[in-house]
Amino acid sequence: MIEIKNIYKSFGDKVVLKGVNFTVGKGETFLMIGRSGAGKTVLLKNIIGLLSPDIGSIYIDGVDITQLNKKELEKVRLQFGLVFQHSALFDFLSIGENVGFFLYQYTDLSKMIIKKRVKDTLALVGLEGIEDLYPYELSGGMQKRVAIARAVIYNPKIIIYDEPTTGIDPIAVDKIVSLIDDLHHRLSITSLVVTHDLEVGLKLADRLVFLLGGKIIFEGDKKDLKESDDKRLKQFLEGSSGGPIKEMEV
Repeated sequence: MIEIKNIYKSFGDKVVLKGVNFTVGKGETFLMIGRSGAGKTVLLKNIIGLLSPDIGSIYIDGVDITQLNKKELEKVRLQFGLVFQHSALFDFLSIGENVGFFLYQYTDLSKMIIKKRVKDTLALVGLEGIEDLYPYELSGGMQKRVAIARAVIYNPKIIIYDEPTTGIDPIAVDKIVSLIDDLHHRLSITSLVVTHDLEVGLKLADRLVFLLGGKIIFEGDKKDLKESDDKRLKQFLEGSSGGPIKEMEV
């Protein structure tokens, strides 16, 4: 579903991505992990077409988006559902209007049908009867669920979760992780989880890549991760579990 081929990206003299390669299969939950500044956000923006690589190709469901014009790229973007780090709900819209935003803006569906879709989708994420509330009336965990509902309502092929558990308490984290896993299996969606929280990521992912200094230094599954002898990777794992961590070299 996603194929990244030899991606390089620079901003002035700063090279952020240095020959990144990996693939995400259809229906897979894939984890992209790395410390802050590793290049995760820049790579993510390239994948959804907000940035273009200097070198390389990005295939989404077989289409190289680096070769598309603006109109063609917009069509491909409709295959993505995005759950942002801080939910990114519109404060001035009700929950129902937030969840149905895409349908109101980009479809000819009647308001009655959209409201029904909104109600059903909120029920899917365990939030029934809150359509008339506003984001400020919800907890952080509930806001995150609303953001997930907004991402899945139009049946995208791919959902990208950017730091999906940032800013919520541990109990809410477990609920969000369970929800993401449940939706993945129920909707058969390809999921790309981008996070620095290894514990959360490994609860969700089938496979993963570890990004460091703009390079992929590991690609594999959980077993491969545990068996890796890469000192940089081991250092990150120790730091994630509360052990010592020092500045890593690329």
